[in-house]
Amino acid sequence: MLLVAAWAVPAQELPGESPGAPAGVEVPGAPPESGPPSPATPEEGDAPAAIGQGGDPSAQPADPEAAQPHDRGVASWYGPRFHGRRTASGERFDMHALTAAHPTLPFGTVVRVENPDDGRSVEVRINDRGPHIKQRIIDLSRAAARALGMLDAGGGLREVVLRIIKRPTQ
Repeated sequence: MLLVAAWAVPAQELPGESPGAPAGVEVPGAPPESGPPSPATPEEGDAPAAIGQGGDPSAQPADPEAAQPHDRGVASWYGPRFHGRRTASGERFDMHALTAAHPTLPFGTVVRVENPDDGRSVEVRINDRGPHIKQRIIDLSRAAARALGMLDAGGGLREVVLRIIKRPTQ
């Protein structure tokens, strides 16, 4: 099994495809499947977690035209208030995993979220529905927001470009 961690690097340094984490992989700081969320949280300088926990190992690479932008708009992030709660896909939300909420993309889709202003990017797995504010196109986990620099001074919103990297199998 292959476990991939995404780092905030200029988009040209990222490989064309990165698989999601296999099912059953434990993510440091993730809450247990049942019971209250874990009180352990990574330090601010810790590396981001692998792309979502329980990713679909049978996800297929996106179509060749998927290199084209799927969408462009404002990204927001969500974290502590939702940590450990169930997402729309049924899994528990882990703010330390590289996951996101999107209004229409199928669960398990891996998307590269790019900041066109500074070249930072991160790959996330869609596991929830949202955002629930019309002007926003994606809600990122805290780990994904950190990778894009959204936790730095200047607010928690960023203009981003979404590119589909992998689609789940039918």
